[in-house]
Amino acid sequence: MQNFLDLIQEGNVGLVQAVKKFDPYRGVKFSYYAAYWIRAYILKSIMDNSRLVKIGTTQAQRKLFFSLNKEKKLLESQGFKAEPKLLAQRLNVKESEVIEMNQRMNNWDVSLESPVREDGDEEQKSFLPALGPGVEEKVAAEEVRAWMGAILEKMMETLNDKERVILSERLLSDEPLTLQDIADRFAVSRERVRQIEFNLLKKMRTYLENEVPDIKDFLDDFLNPWG
Repeated sequence: MQNFLDLIQEGNVGLVQAVKKFDPYRGVKFSYYAAYWIRAYILKSIMDNSRLVKIGTTQAQRKLFFSLNKEKKLLESQGFKAEPKLLAQRLNVKESEVIEMNQRMNNWDVSLESPVREDGDEEQKSFLPALGPGVEEKVAAEEVRAWMGAILEKMMETLNDKERVILSERLLSDEPLTLQDIADRFAVSRERVRQIEFNLLKKMRTYLENEVPDIKDFLDDFLNPWG
């Protein structure tokens, strides 16, 4: 701990808690009883503050934290290898919980804001791998988007007014109009708009297959009005 006085203060808090809960009629010395609370508060403070990320956040994790090393030493003193499976059996917990707690106790935390070198300005987070798509994928996606946009723009010239609205304001819009919205605009029935949309999808399929023969497999998944 960076500040030993903080630990002493935590011990004092434990002492106060012991005073509140002590029952003199149970025949136990107060010094023994208080030692338990003082030690518990000090250990809890170490567990909560010695890492950037708390080691144990639940009662079960804190119990495992306090008993894991003790059980390891006991097994090793008896000539056993303290494997996670054996520790889990002895502590009556899951093997995965023992492995996770071992990882938490054996790995030290490093702040992402901390410098890579003492004399440098670069931070640890600068070297984290990006979880999103790579640069090549982004460039390829932009090229495909621009290419498809040009094809659809050319197709727009062959459509009538209703078809243009359905394509641009319903099929390609981030906030698509409903069938009823379009029906109200052109003073036709909702069913009529649905029929126009159905025929438009077939027309788009034919047009795109003629313009880009290799796009058939893509259309089977994403532009199949009969699916």
